[in-house]
Amino acid sequence: MPPAASVTDDNFDHALALAACARGDRHALQRIYEQESRYLLGVAMRIVRSRAAAEDVLHDAFVAIWSKAHSFDAARGAARGWIYSIVRHAALNRVRSSARESTLDEPTAAAYEASAAMAAWQEEGDALDRQAQLGRLGQCLEGLEPQRRECLLHAYVDGCSHSEIAARVQAPLGTVKAWIQRGLRALRECMQ
Repeated sequence: MPPAASVTDDNFDHALALAACARGDRHALQRIYEQESRYLLGVAMRIVRSRAAAEDVLHDAFVAIWSKAHSFDAARGAARGWIYSIVRHAALNRVRSSARESTLDEPTAAAYEASAAMAAWQEEGDALDRQAQLGRLGQCLEGLEPQRRECLLHAYVDGCSHSEIAARVQAPLGTVKAWIQRGLRALRECMQ
């Protein structure tokens, strides 16, 4: 399933589209796909490191979005974030279930991930808006306790599972999960 080539709409209402999906409106799912697929493909590619696998993940994620749209709860978070979390979890599950090893060495994979993320980020918004968002996010990240910040970066930049993060930071799994949850809560509050 290659990503859509259409131009994105800054005023797109993800929550309304998910509600329409929950009612069985296939055009709403198509609109979500047209709006987000190229960015979602980038998220999946950063994690699975293969375009073919990322396209499979994207397909599976859109099936999940369609079938789980009724479970979206705006009180628990943004609709766009919910959509991205479906793709991220599908990609991580694919990596976990796969016995294959990456053919890229660590520095090459890191460079590829960084350039793909930067390219996707540069496609959306204007330069001043990006700079303001990045500056604010950076300030919010700097305000976190070092352990929480490190765990969040491992999870959302490196795409690590909670158990992988626990091994990297040499902390109990439950502690790592709590740090990530509290760190996300603090970031949400800071970014508002």
